[in-house]
Amino acid sequence: MPSRAASGVLPAFVTVTCLFFAWGFITSNNDPLIAALKGIYSLTTAEAMLTQFAFFLGYGVFSLPAAAVVGRLGPSRSILAALGVMIAGCFVVLVASELRTYVLVLMALFTLAAGITMLQVAANPLAAALGAPERSHFRLTFAQAFNSLGVVLGVHLGASLMLSGDIFKNGGATITDEASRAAGLAAVNHAFLVIAAFLAALGVLIFVMRQRIETAVPHENGAGQAEAGSAFAALRCGWALAGAAAIFLYVGSEVTIGSLMINYLNRPEVLGVSLAMAGAMTANYYWGGALAGRFVGSVLLAVFPAAVLLSIMVAVNVGLSLAAFLLSGPAAAWCALAIGLFNSIMFPTIFSLTLQRSSAPASSTAGLLCVAIVGGAILPWIAGKITDATGSFGHAFIVPVIGYVGILIFAVAASRVKGADHHAVAMPAGH
Repeated sequence: MPSRAASGVLPAFVTVTCLFFAWGFITSNNDPLIAALKGIYSLTTAEAMLTQFAFFLGYGVFSLPAAAVVGRLGPSRSILAALGVMIAGCFVVLVASELRTYVLVLMALFTLAAGITMLQVAANPLAAALGAPERSHFRLTFAQAFNSLGVVLGVHLGASLMLSGDIFKNGGATITDEASRAAGLAAVNHAFLVIAAFLAALGVLIFVMRQRIETAVPHENGAGQAEAGSAFAALRCGWALAGAAAIFLYVGSEVTIGSLMINYLNRPEVLGVSLAMAGAMTANYYWGGALAGRFVGSVLLAVFPAAVLLSIMVAVNVGLSLAAFLLSGPAAAWCALAIGLFNSIMFPTIFSLTLQRSSAPASSTAGLLCVAIVGGAILPWIAGKITDATGSFGHAFIVPVIGYVGILIFAVAASRVKGADHHAVAMPAGH
């Protein structure tokens, strides 16, 4: 007869998988939000990219403190606290709209990021622990696929709510009259009210399931508790530093492309489609490609060495991003959209390769790698400055070109060093 813990593992894992979906769903709304706020607040591209700066700065600030909080509160209470922080961030957006203050929007996104960071720190060890240890890699890959599904649906929702109104039908031109600005802000509010309601429902689910989650976690191996490790030990390890640089470049490149894509496809020299249509294409092809690629990639990783497959994927993206930089018209657009498919395995593969080769403690290495996600704050802002200086969204693709070249150097180096490539390692998901 199965134990009480064993019988509760499946419902507990399903509940935790919902969290992976949630932060993908919420994070991806930044892409249509950038396009909306650019017109509503008459922003330059670099100023609009501050939305990503504020959001991903949260990873750099909160990753290590979140590990300490989760270690003290435990997974279930930490998840409930994180959802509460995220709901508060949604309501700060409503206050920002009422006061017509862009700075408050940035504060709201920083608050959301604090909650999502704690959510990731709590949920990843849970996904690894809820079941047989030898199946932890499968569970994390499966949960990551639902994270990607959340991204696809999130971009669709955000684009349909924030960009489909009449004020955006002619593209992303600056909005000058107050009535149109109010309509645009109302659309943003609507999207964040939907997100807040979704988070509240998720909070109720976690509250109801908290006992099952706690009971299902095998506490004797410590998997259910986050280890509040310091990143300082990893600073003395070359592989940990190299992996952090690769994570920085990957997240920065991925977020840069996603942030640019809607406005890029909207440009007449590329496709000239409406912002709403560009948002749908971004969801279907760029983020949808990443979703499909995670399923295909999980199969390929069972056949090919991880570092070799990563090298191939990154090399393809060097070429695709270079084509988006050099070309125009539909060819450039489809090359840019195809990047998502080859992005699919990069984040978890870089993470696991680094953990396998690092001589520093796993908790220290993982802490440093989580801090490196701050690349999503820095590189999009640089790309925005390039766009403003050149007047071309296409020229900003030089940022991911350089980023993927840096990752390729890491991947090739990793392929020349033997590591436990098939060892199951618990890793963050969501990029």
